[in-house]
Amino acid sequence: MLRHLPNLITALRMLLVVPLCWLIESAHYEGALIIAAIAGLSDAIDGFLARRFGWRTWLGGILDPIADKLLLMAGFLWLAFAGDVPIWLAALVIGRDLVIVSGAVAYYHLIGRFDASPSPLSKLTTLAQIVFVLAELLRLSHLLAEPDNVRSATIGIVAALTVASGIHYIVVWSARAWRSSRERGQA
Repeated sequence: MLRHLPNLITALRMLLVVPLCWLIESAHYEGALIIAAIAGLSDAIDGFLARRFGWRTWLGGILDPIADKLLLMAGFLWLAFAGDVPIWLAALVIGRDLVIVSGAVAYYHLIGRFDASPSPLSKLTTLAQIVFVLAELLRLSHLLAEPDNVRSATIGIVAALTVASGIHYIVVWSARAWRSSRERGQA
């Protein structure tokens, strides 16, 4: 039973999307920041438990990044709805994730199971996106004074990493699918 604890924590983290969106929509940015901190802490805890006790599962490998993406996408989308983040940046972040998920679903149905471990570029992109959302929540909570030029540079970095990571995924997974289909054709 304890073996499934990391997956349960991940599932509970997914439920944090609702209060995060509600708090951003109602301009309670301090509360949204607390929800984001709880989500980050739960991510660290479930990851620690999975690694420390060998409670890693294929389902956990899929659910964990989905939980992270749901929270990030919700954060970007609701901050964009509130006018606090450029809509084009939210669309870029969400578009990249939709392309990745669509590609993963297509790969699974056309080729088969796959290892869902993210690339180093993807990890860096996710980190930059998380830092950006947290910085925005801090700024909107008036806990961080961020000069416009720093914010503009951060937006540019997040956008560049998001595009680069999306292209990287398309190239790498297309090549894997092509190789796999060739190997199946030769067998």
